Amino acid sequence: MKVAIIGTGRMGQGLLKTFYPSYRQNVWFTGRDVAHAQRVIEELGLPLKAVPQEEALQADVIIPTLWFRDLLPWAQEHRETLKGKIVIDITNPFNENFDDFTTAYDTSAAEELQKVIPDSQVVTAFKNTYWVVFDTPILQGLKSDVYVASNSDQARGNVMQLLKPLPFRVLDAGLLKNSRTIERMTLLSSELARKAGSHPRIAFNLWGLEHEGLPREKQDKTVALKPVS
Repeated sequence: MKVAIIGTGRMGQGLLKTFYPSYRQNVWFTGRDVAHAQRVIEELGLPLKAVPQEEALQADVIIPTLWFRDLLPWAQEHRETLKGKIVIDITNPFNENFDDFTTAYDTSAAEELQKVIPDSQVVTAFKNTYWVVFDTPILQGLKSDVYVASNSDQARGNVMQLLKPLPFRVLDAGLLKNSRTIERMTLLSSELARKAGSHPRIAFNLWGLEHEGLPREKQDKTVALKPVS
């Protein structure tokens, strides 16, 4: 499947660095300014060429890395083009102070996005993954978890298969309504990490599950990292 990453910020760059080794020419990258997107690619040292957003939207899987306040207007603008596409939602609806959400408890960013693009398959992923985690997704011998949720069993399965080669542990998180919990896990982890002094190097890992493909010696290895400035 062709994957388009839209947005040149820290999350967009992290996703591009993570997807490229497994998918190379099947990854498209773009932003508001194609020239800027190309400079980002060159700074990352990747042999890719940025594409216009109109071209990127022809991919099978679209990953917009926009702030939630910008995501819904963007989705509304491209609603027709996104029909039939899988749209991976990575957003968390933080307020301006990053200490709460702008959504109510009975909904989520993912569900609000699905309302705007009802003819697309919205899939939740990477909502608990801060940008620095892409550089070190395995910490103390454990892979960072990515929870995948969608109302479409097929789309959820396709995304889980798509993410399988990446250096994360991918878990089936069920229906899209579970994004309410997944998103608020990010809010809680942010508060806990700030108190502990480890923000933003934080991610979730559910104990008791096997880490497929991770050798035992790596599972037992402890990695000490310096705080992120």
